[in-house]
Amino acid sequence: MSTLIMKFGGTSVGSAEAITRACSIIESYQNDWERLVVVVSAMRGVTDALIECADLAVQGKEAEYQSVIAQLSTNHHAVMDEIVAHEGEREQLSVQLDAYTTELDAYCRSIHVLGEVTARGMDTITSLGERMNAPLVAAALRDKGLAARAVDAAELIVTDNSFQHANPISGATRKKVNDALLPLLDENVIPVVTGFVAATEQGIVTTLGRGGSDYTASILGDSLDATEVWTWTDVDGVMTADPRIVTNAQVIPELSFSEVSELAYFGAKVLHPKTLRPIIERDIPLWVKNTFNPESVGTKVIRSSVNRKGIVTAITTIRDLSLVTVEGRGMLGIPGIAARTFAAVARQGASVLMISQASSEQSICFVIPSNTAGNVIHSIESEMELELARRDIDRVWAEPGIVILTAVGAGLRNTPGIAGRIFSALGDAGINVIAIAQGSSEYSISIVVAEQEADEAMRQIHQEVILNG
Repeated sequence: MSTLIMKFGGTSVGSAEAITRACSIIESYQNDWERLVVVVSAMRGVTDALIECADLAVQGKEAEYQSVIAQLSTNHHAVMDEIVAHEGEREQLSVQLDAYTTELDAYCRSIHVLGEVTARGMDTITSLGERMNAPLVAAALRDKGLAARAVDAAELIVTDNSFQHANPISGATRKKVNDALLPLLDENVIPVVTGFVAATEQGIVTTLGRGGSDYTASILGDSLDATEVWTWTDVDGVMTADPRIVTNAQVIPELSFSEVSELAYFGAKVLHPKTLRPIIERDIPLWVKNTFNPESVGTKVIRSSVNRKGIVTAITTIRDLSLVTVEGRGMLGIPGIAARTFAAVARQGASVLMISQASSEQSICFVIPSNTAGNVIHSIESEMELELARRDIDRVWAEPGIVILTAVGAGLRNTPGIAGRIFSALGDAGINVIAIAQGSSEYSISIVVAEQEADEAMRQIHQEVILNG
């Protein structure tokens, strides 16, 4: 049977007007598919507000967090009043919304007393945004005469206990999804599922990480053997560059799974980095579409895209980074320096986004988030205390204000001249390249530049390498 999973992000269901528009889109496709499942994020800004509540509670600012809770309640009730006409429906929803805000208040009071919030507690708190929004969207669909029911993904998706970035357990999830959703789908009911939310095998709430509603949609697509997965956002598709920086950025009509994976990893905000994992093996096409311009075709993501070997498809950035360098003439020929360096980094839980090592072995540099740089340097210095004392290593230092720009495209590694054209474009603009790395996947070339030059670097590469390619 043809099955479509449609996910709507925070901006797509972030107001009464947006929810009404999303429901119209759902209605327009209902008759084209035998089964239709909807995944929704929290309303725009709600997850941030929930995190703020927890932070204020930790600080003991009771009046402030209660003010945020009151505002969340007011906003959700206002949306409900605008999109749900039936009085009985509004009364039921009002009780449900009040229960969630009361629950939030109770959690914040506990945090206030303890003076701390655990990752497990934060997952429970941040899950409330989706849990408040899914019933609103389901009610709005019913108001249009469509059969719809809100479903909590904590009852569907089973994960490990890696709170705030939990990993799904495929077999258990597939069984729960089919047991819960197939009876609804057989009755032509549209399940409106909370994105981002999951639970352990013991029923403890977890989340899939910020932006995880995309991931929810692909997990459901895998579990239900979906025909396609569509993610609705506020742009016309995957763009050749960030349109806020590059005004002539264009929609990419078609991409391969590998290209999109690279874009997501290197900072593109259109998809959660893990989104593709569940659907690649089943070869389920993914579409990125614009809720606010549904007539736009969007971007189709499939196993193998059109033949664009050796062409740069898009450029993306990761910001707020630091370049850490371990250097010393005495490093030459000493076994295990790199392994010990990255073991020290791993002990701090820091994510290494790019590595570059001189062939002389006299330096290793790597890029990490700036907020981890201080702890990472201290950890490496502790690990290399002996080498520093005898001057095998001269120093360990960090250069802040770093940006990674990544050019993504199929078959770049085996295409002569691509790196040269990138360097030429940057050189013509007087932009200095601090470091470069190329992945063995053949799909990306990454360069490191200073923060103040990043926007112009993106514009230059986009113009000279993508548009004039």
